[in-house]
Amino acid sequence: MCGIVGLHLRDPELHPLLGRLLETMLGQVVERGPDSAGVAVYGDRRRVPAGHAAVSLLLPAAPTTPNTPTSPADLAAALRDVPEPLVTTAGDTTVVAAPVGVEALVGAVRAALPEATVVGSGTDLTVYKGTGHPRGLAATYDLAGAQGWQGLAHTRMATESAVTPQGCHPFSVGPDQCLVHNGSFANHATIRRELQAAGHVFDSENDSEVGARFVADRLAKGDDLDKALRLLCERFDGFYTLLVTSADGFAVVRDAIACKPAVIAETDRWVAMASEFRALAELPGIERARIYEPEPERVYAWQRGATA
Repeated sequence: MCGIVGLHLRDPELHPLLGRLLETMLGQVVERGPDSAGVAVYGDRRRVPAGHAAVSLLLPAAPTTPNTPTSPADLAAALRDVPEPLVTTAGDTTVVAAPVGVEALVGAVRAALPEATVVGSGTDLTVYKGTGHPRGLAATYDLAGAQGWQGLAHTRMATESAVTPQGCHPFSVGPDQCLVHNGSFANHATIRRELQAAGHVFDSENDSEVGARFVADRLAKGDDLDKALRLLCERFDGFYTLLVTSADGFAVVRDAIACKPAVIAETDRWVAMASEFRALAELPGIERARIYEPEPERVYAWQRGATA
């Protein structure tokens, strides 16, 4: 049992409230996953300035080499080939932003910090992951202060792998892409081997990462979110509700039995999804929203900039 919340804002007037609204939603699904929490924020230009890329990292808890940077200043100094790096920390997560391309920044970070785990990258996205109580982690991430046009959050009750920051959701394995998952994939080991044979490298034993890498692989091959998730439904066995986000939008899908809870609400100002209705109850205009439960194996997708 895990908790998922997501918010896609259609009305730019709500962008300054993204983090506050998302934090309220997250607080209503804490009981579904007290082990850890992760969040993803799209469009906060204080975290990813315009013209910059950002990489979210988990640094090793116990570095094996004495030269491994352990402070923001040391990390900035280690990124010798990156112009004007901006380094911030929030709990277990370190974020590096710089006025370079995403691939260049990820490559430079991996070269300078080979022991670190990249848990998010993009020009619009900041990811934070960590273990502990979700409400405390929301404060650590300054979620209430986040601004932007889209965000998601996840509380985890671990079933498939250890409770570690690497095992937390969201899984962000492609530029500006995220996936959160409630449920389990029965055949994840088989699909993991197929993806590894195709060159994909995994950062955790979490079955949800297999789903994220499958979706990222399909998007890299030119599929849109709708097609990628329909193919996932064909290939993956198990019980699941998924929320997937990208620089283009927001999508939800459930398995054929749809036993994992999910509710969607829509107004002309926003689209929201959560594991429980109470997570939606404080959203502005909820009394006028269209509220419904997503149907099995139907992909629900919304594009950035589209109106109701």
